Amino acid sequence: MMSRMQMIACCLAVSGSAFAGWEYLDNGEVRIGIDRSRGACIGWFGESETKRNLLNHWDEGRFIQQSYYGAPDGSKWNKKDWVYNPVQGGSWDGKRSKVLTFKKDKNKTSLYAKIEPLSWSGGQTCPEAIMEQTISLNGRVAHIRFKLTYTGKDQGKPRHQEMPAVFVDAVLSNLVYVSEGELTRRVPGWPNESGKTSRHWTAWLDRNDWGIGIFTPGTPEFTCYRFAGNGSTGSGGSACSYIAPVRTFALTKGLKVEYDVYLTIGTLDEIKNRFASMQGAGRRSLR
Repeated sequence: MMSRMQMIACCLAVSGSAFAGWEYLDNGEVRIGIDRSRGACIGWFGESETKRNLLNHWDEGRFIQQSYYGAPDGSKWNKKDWVYNPVQGGSWDGKRSKVLTFKKDKNKTSLYAKIEPLSWSGGQTCPEAIMEQTISLNGRVAHIRFKLTYTGKDQGKPRHQEMPAVFVDAVLSNLVYVSEGELTRRVPGWPNESGKTSRHWTAWLDRNDWGIGIFTPGTPEFTCYRFAGNGSTGSGGSACSYIAPVRTFALTKGLKVEYDVYLTIGTLDEIKNRFASMQGAGRRSLR
């Protein structure tokens, strides 16, 4: 028979391991996955048949995830002065955010997580910036509902906020979007470049015009870059392609932010047509 202390230790071990590992949704067309050990961030999205992951999750900052910016707080990111910056996945030096609640519905059609993020630069917990996400699949489209509940102090002036941060495999090197009615193609460099899409979607595509589309309704502006790193590609590669639709607002005490994001996979025409059919539907503003 186990002693009381042995039973407590066993329970703690089970509790601690309960949030480790990956969880997936797969509807036979697309597959999406979250890493429960890193804030339940989205680090896997691909076709069910090929099992090829189009995302990059090289470190705690490289996921599809929530990240918000406030005032300078005296912290440093790799010796560089930084700001208040709660990040869903964790900190720059490898510390990982805590998942407070995780639910997968019995029919395996949705994933829900509540997360206590970490400061990207300082690594401390940010219980004043609780994040939530709900994920579901519909055909070849993934729907993510993000939410931030902020109860901390006012963070000063408005800043660009990622809605959300998106990191994909560097082999998807061509950024395509519609600007003022015209299809625009570019290969961003480093560091950040800005842009604006009149249809509120962008796509990272390969040389065959195939890849991943990102749609954040009501969010036309974006920031983007391509990072070469050591040249390695793939989900764990040092190189990546990045984009974040951006809104500009300040973190103020009592603020709640809720918004929807849609992901899809296919050719440029398929991505355009899917998102066109969704225009005007399911839009949710910040509140």
